[in-house]
Amino acid sequence: MDIQLKRGLLDVCVLAAIKNEDSYGYKIIKDLKPCIELSESTLYTILKRLENSGMLTVRSAEHDGRLRKYYHITQNGLRRIDEFRDEWKEVISIYRFVMKEEQYE
Repeated sequence: MDIQLKRGLLDVCVLAAIKNEDSYGYKIIKDLKPCIELSESTLYTILKRLENSGMLTVRSAEHDGRLRKYYHITQNGLRRIDEFRDEWKEVISIYRFVMKEEQYE
């Protein structure tokens, strides 16, 4: 898969994982597991990129005597999910075209 396409898909998956409630790294990985497996290093790279682009914010809170970072989606992040939904319609159309062409080979 094209690295840029995969990167965009992973970004949207992470945003969707925190869309309804703030979350933290381990829980995000666990929530995404049915869809895709992410390493911690990959996830934290994505989270940092999303934070830098204003799609999420981070706060620290104590949990069991340790600081845990919680991630919160912003309006920019919600807009990105909406944009993805619109873009995905075009991707599906392209996929169907490619699959139709393969039927004739």
